[in-house]
Order: sequence, then structure tokens, then C-alpha cells
Amino acid sequence: MSKIPVYFMPGLAASPAIFERIILDESIFEVCMLEWEIPKAKESLTDYALRICKNIKHENPVLIGVSFGGILVQEIAKHIEVRKVIIISSVRSNAEFPRRMKIGKTTKAYKLIPMKLILNIENLAKYSFGEKINKRIKLYEKFLAVRDLKYLQWAVESVILWNRNEIDAKVVHIHGDQDDVFPIKYINNCIVVKGGTHIMILNKYKWLNENLPSIILED
Repeated sequence: MSKIPVYFMPGLAASPAIFERIILDESIFEVCMLEWEIPKAKESLTDYALRICKNIKHENPVLIGVSFGGILVQEIAKHIEVRKVIIISSVRSNAEFPRRMKIGKTTKAYKLIPMKLILNIENLAKYSFGEKINKRIKLYEKFLAVRDLKYLQWAVESVILWNRNEIDAKVVHIHGDQDDVFPIKYINNCIVVKGGTHIMILNKYKWLNENLPSIILED
């Protein structure tokens, strides 16, 4: 029996290292990692998705995306035949965005986000207090792969301006009830992970390892 190809796409600016604790049975699944590439000037999300498609070498794969990676795998699925699309800590349409993101789109406030600050984690560390924040910064240092200003501006704009307004019911959505980026009160029909935050790919990996295989294999 041939293995089921499973492609993982990390969240905004993150490296595939965020999936290091996710373990799928190698006798059933062939795990592949997708990575962010620097966008071309004025590249649309559609064109970017087409470009990332070229890194998918198997037919009929399962696509699993986290956060912005969840948005991207839904765009990729427009261009290739897929066995299944699974999103984690993400959204299936812009109707599921929190109010602040919808306001950000109308007012273009996202253009005012100081991207250089976000990229300079070392600076952030100087102004952070408390163990929890410093722990989070250590995580960012480990898992933030793309420190390119153009990429970050493009990514934030691509999320805010995402034009999908209808949910694809075939997309499987796994979401934490403590997600502070995409609060669950705006999310419809998802598999709820109790205590799951926006970074639950890192700290709810046991739940995911127990449940992902059956979610992938379900018809």
C-alpha cells in the first residue's frame, strides 16, 4: 500500500520546526514540509500559492496549514487535486476574522504596524518583563524563519485582504477555545481543542498526535 503524502505549512514567518513534535506513523504517512518563500513585488496570494504548489511532488496530498499557513493551503487547493485540507488555528473565510481585523481592512490600519519592531526580537526582549513573555520570545527566536520586511508586509496585507467570503465545508478546521488571534466566538463548525491557544501546534501536540491520524483517514 502506498503511503499518504501529508504536507505541513507553518504559520506566518514560522519555520517547519514548529511541527517537530508532531509524529505520524511512517508506515502509513509520508510527511513533507513546505516553507515560506520571499514574495515577488506585488505578487497576489493566488500567484504565490501557485508558486508554492511547485514544491508539492505527490499527487492527491493531504495539506495541513497553521494560521496564515491554513489560509495558504486553502488557496493551494484551488490549483491541485487534494485528498484533504486541514487547518489549525486558522480561518475558513474572512467572515471568521475578529472585528479588529475587519476594521483594519476598512481603515488600512495594518499599514501602520511597525514591522521592523516585530522582526527585531532582540529589541523586544529588552522591553519584555516576566518569565512567560521571555519564554515566548525564546520560542519566536527558535521558530521565526523569515525575517524579511517585504515578506512580513506582504503576509499581513494578504491575511487582512483575503477575499474568500464563503466557507468550504470540506476543509477540516481544528481550533483552540483559547485562541487570542482568531477568537473561537467568530469560528463556525470546528473541532474544538480545550485549552488550545493560537500556538497549540507547540503545546497541544499530544492531542494532535492522538487525533490527526484518524482525522486524515476519515472519509
